[in-house]
Amino acid sequence: MQDQAQAFEHARIGIVSISDRASTGVYEDKGLPALQAWLTQALRNPLSFDARLIADEQALVERTLIELAETCCLVLTTGGTGPAPRDVTPEATLAVADKVLPGFGEQMRAVSLKYVPTAILSRQLGVVRGKCLILNLPGQPKAIKETLDGVFAAVPYCIDLVGGPYLETHDAVIQAFRPASARRT
Repeated sequence: MQDQAQAFEHARIGIVSISDRASTGVYEDKGLPALQAWLTQALRNPLSFDARLIADEQALVERTLIELAETCCLVLTTGGTGPAPRDVTPEATLAVADKVLPGFGEQMRAVSLKYVPTAILSRQLGVVRGKCLILNLPGQPKAIKETLDGVFAAVPYCIDLVGGPYLETHDAVIQAFRPASARRT
């Protein structure tokens, strides 16, 4: 009998931590491990990750997102979404977007507001570039998990709609939502 994991489509996912201090070694980046751990637990598909730790430089963020969107169905960024002068992740994300999906940013802030009143300062976004969904997440591992728990149910169907692989989730972690007509058996 064929191993069930082999029946699932492979998914390549870009994970990007955007931090001046972590990228220069001032402190250890915890965003990339948090993203990879959550995705590995949530998705049943065989996964490969393209991980990047970069500085808060808009041109660098733009180049990184463009490069990853060429080969990844999903790119998750962490960090750089606040109002500080060096927080440029949303500007870079908008600069490379084909389409903006406002519902992702709205829902990410709504989720975060359950935990911290400063969530209203966040400028998180969801966009599509080609066949890739790009989501800007908060920087802290706890907030990354809370946010993904709150929005990821819509991610697999979005990736279906833009032409990416069929992502399947572990229901105990997160249940993907798809209309009945879009579900595979």
